[in-house]
Amino acid sequence: MQSRAYALILTIAVLPGALVAQATAATAAAPAPSTSPVTDALRAVQQRSARNLIAAAEAMPADKYNYRPTPAQMSFAAIQVHLANEGNDVLCGKSAGIEVPQRAKVDTTATKEQLVARLKETFAFCEQAFAKMDDSKLAEPVSMFGMNMTRAMAVLITVGDWADHYSQEANYLRLNGLLPPTAQHRM
Repeated sequence: MQSRAYALILTIAVLPGALVAQATAATAAAPAPSTSPVTDALRAVQQRSARNLIAAAEAMPADKYNYRPTPAQMSFAAIQVHLANEGNDVLCGKSAGIEVPQRAKVDTTATKEQLVARLKETFAFCEQAFAKMDDSKLAEPVSMFGMNMTRAMAVLITVGDWADHYSQEANYLRLNGLLPPTAQHRM
């Protein structure tokens, strides 16, 4: 009985100190809050969107690049051309407030390999454009596609554009019996 009492007293004496030490260690390990949470989120979405859109472009067989579910919809190749010509470069450059690269235009006659290479090139530009970006200039005005807006709106349009086109591509892949990248099992 006495040993239980000693154990209880020892636990009561040591436990508060151990809990304080654990809380202090957890607080010390926690990263400082971001000073640019919107831009940090944009960079994370850019990385994910690049992975998914490039993987979808690689997954679609070359002979299916002209596939479109209905005549009114863009072909799979046309989606790649859109992202390559005016999508990523303009959206990322304008959002970040840097000069938009002037590249030779591609069209739907380009090969799958050429379109995938260009897509990778434009996403590399986006990553570079966002690398030094922060939240301090999100309220600045920018003109894009004939519209006047803030950089914050340009960021939202950029993220929405990637989601829209990945959704299209995922459906096109499924309609051709292929599993989209985000539906595949992760290791």
